[in-house]
Amino acid sequence: MNSKDNFISFMTDAGVLTFGDFTTKSGRKTPYFVNTGNYKTGMHISILGDYYADLVVASGEKCNAIYGPAYKGITLAAATASSLYRNHGINIPYFFNRKEVKDHGEGGSLIGYKPKDGDNIVIIEDVVTAGTAVRESLQLLKAVANVTVSALFVSVDRMERGTGERTTLNELKYEYGINVYPIINARDIIASLPMDDERIAKMEEYLTEYAGI
Repeated sequence: MNSKDNFISFMTDAGVLTFGDFTTKSGRKTPYFVNTGNYKTGMHISILGDYYADLVVASGEKCNAIYGPAYKGITLAAATASSLYRNHGINIPYFFNRKEVKDHGEGGSLIGYKPKDGDNIVIIEDVVTAGTAVRESLQLLKAVANVTVSALFVSVDRMERGTGERTTLNELKYEYGINVYPIINARDIIASLPMDDERIAKMEEYLTEYAGI
């Protein structure tokens, strides 16, 4: 079993990856669903952080800090930073945003590391569907300091079209010049299923209708 198969098994065991009949936020009918809110134990977040950290290292991306968009990105960024230090000896700061700007105490919209001009930042997210949260994050980071956002790391690339013919992740890469790295994609999920599994046909039909380039 390769690392991608291991990750898919991990997601399934955690109840994060499920199969059935679902409707996405965009209104699309999908035969599978990824709910990262079902990661809820210390073991889950520790293992998940290891997968993200391994992906960051394998990508070769160099960064000064890790950013996790609220809310799910908060724990992902923290877990990734922890694993980078624990398993790879890489000690870099992380930070995240508030949904509402705080006007007392230290104030501001960011918690943790404070970005400065010249920083190179990577974003850690769960599953990007429309890319709205990522676009908002890019605007926020650029408003805080003159930073470069070089990469986006996600757990699953659904490989679906965004607003045009490209997949959402490829749209983000094209529009903002950032590299995108998924731990797995929809094709990896299909490849992990038994050859005679009826779920394969359903997922193939879904991709035929909604897949982007």
